Amino acid sequence: MIQKHHQKACDSLSAQTLYVVATPIGNLADITLRALAVLKTADIICAEDTRVTAQLLSAYGIQGKLISVREHNEQHMADKIIRYLSDGLMVAQVSDAGTPAVCDPGAKLAQRVRQAGYKVVPVVGASAVMGALSAAGVSEPNFYFNGFLPPKSGERQKLLAKWAEADYPIVMFETPHRIEAALADMAALFPERELVLAREITKTFETFLSGTVSEIQTALQADSNQTRGEMVLVLHPAVKEKSSDLPEHAQNVMKVLADELPTKQAADLAAKITGESKKVLYDLALTWKNQG
Repeated sequence: MIQKHHQKACDSLSAQTLYVVATPIGNLADITLRALAVLKTADIICAEDTRVTAQLLSAYGIQGKLISVREHNEQHMADKIIRYLSDGLMVAQVSDAGTPAVCDPGAKLAQRVRQAGYKVVPVVGASAVMGALSAAGVSEPNFYFNGFLPPKSGERQKLLAKWAEADYPIVMFETPHRIEAALADMAALFPERELVLAREITKTFETFLSGTVSEIQTALQADSNQTRGEMVLVLHPAVKEKSSDLPEHAQNVMKVLADELPTKQAADLAAKITGESKKVLYDLALTWKNQG
């Protein structure tokens, strides 16, 4: 059955196409049949580091022609890749781990190839961002992906300050040698904000730390092993204090009446006096009762 689907993936591939292939971010088993089909069939494989990609290919018994396409030569190599495509070849592009062009080289190549009139096809796979989000307990339907935090403290603090009241989760990457400084900057702004630190996702020492920023900071100080490896941070949305949208005069009327009458009767009378919603007034009174 697996061979059948692998062959079907091979048969679906087209010449004169650049396939942008996601590769495992740690666990070699996290590669798709379609990715293997592309790597097996491609005439040329563009790799960020040919030594890293050679290890991946070797693990699956694939031999391919590797060329190096890195950040510093991406624009120059784009011309060569376009010539390969014009000759009728099929080209695959990979980064060391994950998806090219996402905090890795690849975007310039994809843009140039598309501008030259050739197809650029994504081959999706493992994602540190989605992996971290899926285990972080974030319920919001939207999120902001920042990539790596700025290395300089001043720039980092300025960026974090913009997120102090964010009502959406924020996903970011950080390096082992900067994680403690990044957490210190967060703790100075929002120490009680919920945070998940996902470390070494899919690898042997995969770890998820969950708690407030201060708690995560303390955990890393207590165990230096938690500062090692690839890291994804998921900052939960800021908790908004509930406040009534009722005008102040309506709240004052409800306050006076609620002190003298049953809540339901007070809300009914306050609604007639102020013209505001009876239900909203009633809910406000219940909130006051719950707060003592």
